Amino acid sequence: MHNWSTDLKVLEKYPEKYKIWRLEQLINFGLGDQKIKSTDLKKYLGKLSIDPLKKRFLEYLLAAK
Repeated sequence: MHNWSTDLKVLEKYPEKYKIWRLEQLINFGLGDQKIKSTDLKKYLGKLSIDPLKKRFLEYLLAAK
């Protein structure tokens, strides 16, 4: 994933912040050919800054598993 507005080398020094940022980017701007692990999504869903309706839909999908 390429991001022009974020210095990934600095962000990667903070693994939890990087994981949250990456999940937000994938959810908000598309996955492409990448996939999100359901375990990561369950772990960080409460910390993600995403649209509340998207968050509710993701919670629904996780509950259906």
